Amino acid sequence: MKRYRNGEIWDFEHEMPVMGSSNEVILGLDGGTTSTVCICMPLLPVSDPLPDPLPVLAKAVAGCSNHNSVGEAAARETLEQVMADALAKSGSHRSAVRAVCLAVSGVNHPTDQQRIVNWLRELFPSYVRLYVQNDAVAALASGTLGKLHGCVLIAGTGTIAYGFTEDGREARAAGAGPILGDWGSGYGIAAQALTAIIRAYDGRGPETNLTSSILEKLGLSSPDELIGWTYADPSWARIAALVPVVVSCAEAGDEVANKILFESVQELALSVKAVVERLHLCGEDGKDSFPLVMVGGVLEAKKRWDIGKEVMNCISKEYPGAFPIRPKVEPAVGAALLARNCYMKEFCKEL
Repeated sequence: MKRYRNGEIWDFEHEMPVMGSSNEVILGLDGGTTSTVCICMPLLPVSDPLPDPLPVLAKAVAGCSNHNSVGEAAARETLEQVMADALAKSGSHRSAVRAVCLAVSGVNHPTDQQRIVNWLRELFPSYVRLYVQNDAVAALASGTLGKLHGCVLIAGTGTIAYGFTEDGREARAAGAGPILGDWGSGYGIAAQALTAIIRAYDGRGPETNLTSSILEKLGLSSPDELIGWTYADPSWARIAALVPVVVSCAEAGDEVANKILFESVQELALSVKAVVERLHLCGEDGKDSFPLVMVGGVLEAKKRWDIGKEVMNCISKEYPGAFPIRPKVEPAVGAALLARNCYMKEFCKEL
């Protein structure tokens, strides 16, 4: 067993009685580039309607679990710790778990999924069903309450569009990380703003109020200092945190900031359109209805410059049947509901 600063991570189990079948639980994990959330819920019968509110036994939060960002060892440590914390808070342990759905960013290929499943199998009893997905799948399930159908658009620190058909076909667009062009993401918007400041300072681009606003936000006195600030810690979330400043400048009429946001809207809409077309979610005539789950800080309507609304306006022009869903539960709950639905389907087949 791995050691952590506070001792053995699963030591709490030795102090608990073995749980009975009436205490069966499921775990849902949402692991992004900023944080990782684990939800522990009771295993709800599939025959019963979902209660409102959903019964969450415990929630635990930890740091980044994207192996592309922090490395595989650190990612696994974070995931193991957050699962143990959730079970400890709920008064449960691994013998009570029936299914785990781990939805984490950086899962981009079946080999990623299998590697993580193999690692999870070392942690849980053999009867526990294990499901590994990209974190976008949990976000979709949070809007559809565990049903995999439709499209999800995530625009937070990073961005991805992911979709499923009723018969299980899936497709994705974007989500390749900032180096390969997650334009429309928080990182993409803020990075373009920083670039615009340097271009203006050099005389290669137009003057912009982004310069004074971002320098003030960061406590810097000159655009020259941006270089040191940026490369001292070029983490994705740290850069993306500047998005509110870009939005404020756009609302104040800055042309450069407005151009960045308009182009970001187009990029986000293109990601959704790519998924919709590949899966034919809109039907033959382009008018079939399908859910479009919208998740992430970039899409939240907090100001007059509403990026999410503008994205939806672009999409509705081509796909009038798309209906937006703003989830009422967080993605980790969606992952837990997905674990429950998958587990129950497999359980019923075995009867």
